[in-house]
Amino acid sequence: MKKRFALVLAAGALLLAAAPAWAHHAFAAEFDAEKPLKLKGTVTKMEWINPHAWIHIDVKGDDGKVTAWMIEAAAPNSLLRRGFTKESLLAGTELLIEGFQAKDGSNRANGSVITFTDGRKLFVGNAAGDPGAAPGAPNK
Repeated sequence: MKKRFALVLAAGALLLAAAPAWAHHAFAAEFDAEKPLKLKGTVTKMEWINPHAWIHIDVKGDDGKVTAWMIEAAAPNSLLRRGFTKESLLAGTELLIEGFQAKDGSNRANGSVITFTDGRKLFVGNAAGDPGAAPGAPNK
């Protein structure tokens, strides 16, 4: 009985340890490298969560209709090492985001480079080697 309990407990611990690996994904699992896009919009929220930060923006179409988009960025720690702070993308910030459309056609994208209205650029994508990486992207 004790041996069976220990075995079940060990199996449960292994499953819990593997959960973060299930949550993380490769670029190609969700995004299409053949569908680059550029979105001009206004930041509504920035989520500093693992394994990827998320930039939420409102994009106004030619017809005046506003569409909400979620842009996946690199891990928060990677962004912090590149000079981002929690003040870098405040709600109301206008920017241009280059990235790649979600395979399912939803209003989600994997971000690569953001450009501010003053011309500053920040790399928000993954490291070199990923299809979503910008040219000259730093290695991890």
